Amino acid sequence: MLMDTVTGWIRKLTEAGVAAIALAVVVQVIFGSGAAFLPGDVIANLTSLVNMFGTGGFTGLIVLIIVAGFFIKK
Repeated sequence: MLMDTVTGWIRKLTEAGVAAIALAVVVQVIFGSGAAFLPGDVIANLTSLVNMFGTGGFTGLIVLIIVAGFFIKK
């Protein structure tokens, strides 16, 4: 019972984080990277993360599959 509760909290926090990242991307597209209420360049950070997976070769592919597995809903 406790494990289900903790898992539910983690799932909700992850969903909120993904929604916040999506909102930050939309805000940056609309207002540009100089938006006063965004603490950095979100799109550049995401691009850097994708490039890191791409240059990682087979290891990057495995890590990408594992990370994507966290976000796939059952």
